[in-house]
Amino acid sequence: MKKNNIMLLTGILLFSSFSSISCGNKSKATEATEKVITVQVPPFDADSAYQYVKDQVDFGPRVPNTQAHVDCGNYLAGQLEKFGAKVTSQYADLVAYDGTLLKARNIIGSYNPENKKRIALFAHWDSRPWADNDPDEKNHYTPILGANDGGSGVGVLLEIARQIQQQQPELGIDIIFLDAEDYGTHQAYTGEHSEESWCLGAQYWARNPHVQNYNARFGILLDMVGGLEPTFYRESISERYAKDINRKVWKKAKELGYGKYFIDEVQGGATDDHLFINRIAGIKTIDIVPSDPEAEYSFDPHWHTVKDDMDNINRNTLKVVGQTVMEVIYNEK
Repeated sequence: MKKNNIMLLTGILLFSSFSSISCGNKSKATEATEKVITVQVPPFDADSAYQYVKDQVDFGPRVPNTQAHVDCGNYLAGQLEKFGAKVTSQYADLVAYDGTLLKARNIIGSYNPENKKRIALFAHWDSRPWADNDPDEKNHYTPILGANDGGSGVGVLLEIARQIQQQQPELGIDIIFLDAEDYGTHQAYTGEHSEESWCLGAQYWARNPHVQNYNARFGILLDMVGGLEPTFYRESISERYAKDINRKVWKKAKELGYGKYFIDEVQGGATDDHLFINRIAGIKTIDIVPSDPEAEYSFDPHWHTVKDDMDNINRNTLKVVGQTVMEVIYNEK
């Protein structure tokens, strides 16, 4: 039966082809299939992204309940407004694992807000209140600058926002800076260490999105995307909730020649903002986050240490991640 069906279909196609030739022109359907649409994606400016990272670090540690946190939040909202986004700020009092009340602020910049087809891009903008992974125990209660862990993802997204202002993608884009991600349990804490102590701003946004009944086709979270020599594997929680998005992004990175950075294998798992966006909001979201299977700590080697500063930010890494994300969002129809 299958063979006969194939022969019959072949005959129909041949007859259709001869008919088209005798009429002297191609059908509109044939013309449509032959037409190749090429999207001209703007080039990501790594120097610009680097400056946005530095601007954040210059405020100092962006720990909730500090003046640096307030000032940096105002800067981020102002930059999104400058780049033409509709800006929404979510202010919330969030309770940390130790009972501290955090004056938190999620900052959302929306482009083409009337478009129901949307993509959400996330990064956290706060920094860790303690360098509790520092080799020197004297630093274990010292706030970190968070150049990579916090600053880099925000810097990449600010540059993407600047590019979107100049050339809009076809879909609506929401750039979402999440707060209170890094106020999770201190390593020395003797009480319960739960995953819910992390990503408080993401948990709040997932339950209370900035637009009622908000939805997005997918989300991409950027975390620690500016290190010196990172490798980005397909993170396991992302793979569980959004395997198709993982494959879409890693395929695009390979096409761009970034295969040595984006390793097309599943490795590691991170309790990060995307976990709660997937679990609570039901928006399939991946995490682009470094992983080194041979290192003692699989994230950046300066993770949660006082060395997470501008000396360890690489413009080329910002370019690799930023260009990959832009290629994905501009080619989405």
